[in-house]
Amino acid sequence: MRPVFSIALAAAGLVGGGLLFTFERPPVDIVQRGYRGLAMEQNYHPATLAKLAAANQVPFVFPAAQANGPTAGATYKNVQVLKDLSVGQFTRLMAAITTWVAPQQGCTYCHVDANNLSSDNIYTKVVARRMLQMTQHLNADWTSHVAATGVTCYTCHRGNPVPAGVWYNDTGASDPRGLAFGRTPSGQNRVALKAAYSSLPYDPLTPFLEQSNEIRVQATTALPNGSVISTKQTEWTYALMMNFSQALGVNCTYCHNSRSFFAWDASTPQRATAWYGIRLVRDLNNNYLKPLTPVFPATRLGPDGDGPKLACETCHQGVYKPLFGVNIVNGYPELKTVVQQ
Repeated sequence: MRPVFSIALAAAGLVGGGLLFTFERPPVDIVQRGYRGLAMEQNYHPATLAKLAAANQVPFVFPAAQANGPTAGATYKNVQVLKDLSVGQFTRLMAAITTWVAPQQGCTYCHVDANNLSSDNIYTKVVARRMLQMTQHLNADWTSHVAATGVTCYTCHRGNPVPAGVWYNDTGASDPRGLAFGRTPSGQNRVALKAAYSSLPYDPLTPFLEQSNEIRVQATTALPNGSVISTKQTEWTYALMMNFSQALGVNCTYCHNSRSFFAWDASTPQRATAWYGIRLVRDLNNNYLKPLTPVFPATRLGPDGDGPKLACETCHQGVYKPLFGVNIVNGYPELKTVVQQ
């Protein structure tokens, strides 16, 4: 019996140790977001909030430049997106973008060299031009999601040339032996990094944030009386919801009423904001990022040959509102207006 007892004791120790490092010790701050008794609350640990606050510091806003004087388009060659800005405004925004995206690399991250700023013979400049157009489009045409807060390049990049929250398709090409070890075609039985480390479908982003498949769990009728919602659809939806929860640092009741997850009239206003956000991400992925795939070098492509794409995490990075909702785009109004080219 001693070996069995030893094994049981070791197992208990492992479980106990796992619980010790899994749960957060008190105190925990609780924010009630719905009626009492419905468990509609968000739990926050002060230590976690402190880390998030440190990671979401708002960058310095460069002093405004004069709008009068020669324009950038008339002064410099090959200025296509910001040509109507004055030279001062243009230079100010370029300096800000450098600190937002490539503070270590400097101007030559997007330009061939200081003596040939007009050249497009570097892929990062072509990408950056399109990203400027994307940012203007997002701020001007998607106020249903970003409201007046808006975004700048810093919202996603945070001082990194490649934002931390980009993703790639994963059809299994990177793990061809996976099926032989019991993994399902949906990627289950792998640790789903995009679904809060669960065993749900491994890639819930491709079908919903690139493609426009229906996001469904609950039906209006009970099986088998006409419902077409399958268990597999439910698993994919749960994987997507877990991704949202992880990206925003919230639980399900941030958007849903625990009494009835299905009912829109009982949900919080954030559910409607999220509905627009899903369509916003699809728009940006399909109309701005996917067309850039041929521009990226092979080292920037995913295992299936696709380019980087956006998800909620790309902007939110663990908080319910990017940068905790601080409006930084007001300091750069040129990023709020779409200029016809």
